Amino acid sequence: MILPDLPELLALRGAAHGLDLHAHRPGLARLQGAHRSAQRGRGLEFEEVRLYAPGDDARSIDWRVTARRGRPHTKMFREDRERPVWLLADLHPGLFFGSRRQLKSALLLRAAALLGWAASLGGDRLGAVVGGPGNPRIVPPRARQAGILPVLQALVEAQPRAPGQPRPEGLATALGALRPLVQPGSLLLILGDFAGLDEPAQLLLGGLAQRCDCRLLWIADPLESSGLPAGSYRVGLPGRLWWLDGEGSRASWRAAWAERERRLRELARRHDLPLTRLDTSDPVEQVLPPLLREPSWAA
Repeated sequence: MILPDLPELLALRGAAHGLDLHAHRPGLARLQGAHRSAQRGRGLEFEEVRLYAPGDDARSIDWRVTARRGRPHTKMFREDRERPVWLLADLHPGLFFGSRRQLKSALLLRAAALLGWAASLGGDRLGAVVGGPGNPRIVPPRARQAGILPVLQALVEAQPRAPGQPRPEGLATALGALRPLVQPGSLLLILGDFAGLDEPAQLLLGGLAQRCDCRLLWIADPLESSGLPAGSYRVGLPGRLWWLDGEGSRASWRAAWAERERRLRELARRHDLPLTRLDTSDPVEQVLPPLLREPSWAA
């Protein structure tokens, strides 16, 4: 299967046009400001020129337009309050797997890129914590292309290129690295298969959910929930392969998946976290944009 490269992730900018990462908890989001304020004044972003009205700041008079039209005109500005948006990508080697259109790691990269472009085009400051084989890589939040380009590059460099055993503490390590960086009101998008959702990771995630608008994007493959078809298969990791009977293992396979799903959904329910499942069988540029427009995403 083809691994995503930087040009492909850059091209997802087109699919992100018109998408808006609304705040799940508007009250929290307003602590930092969710997108641009409706308040007008001497802000950071020019909006329009209109006729001068009594009470307008004389320092904002546009003298060129005034001279050209013969009547006083003033510049209006819109305050720009950029909300920090953090992507947490749990890119462990276990994601180098896929039974359909793409690897789970490739789906994660494409979904993260699409969300990153939506944040950048919406005026938010984008940062990331990208997990990998070593310590998590931290990309500080920045606006526009200065924010999106380093994040995309970090994702491409950190994606697994061979199957391997994920570190049990990988998700908790990434969450721990992010915890001191997140400001109240930030938007936190966590992408992964949550295979490492142990007790420390759950505690860290619960603490972050109390401080910011946090959402979970669950990367999955249809084979994980359905089990193997009838037949004999060699499974495992390079150097540690064994034969597995598809029909004979299916019941225990599905029971293990059901328990994993139950724990994840219970965690999301307990902390009021929106949970979105993305499957490797679906092209992310077709599936994710409609999900972002649903009331459940922005509720």
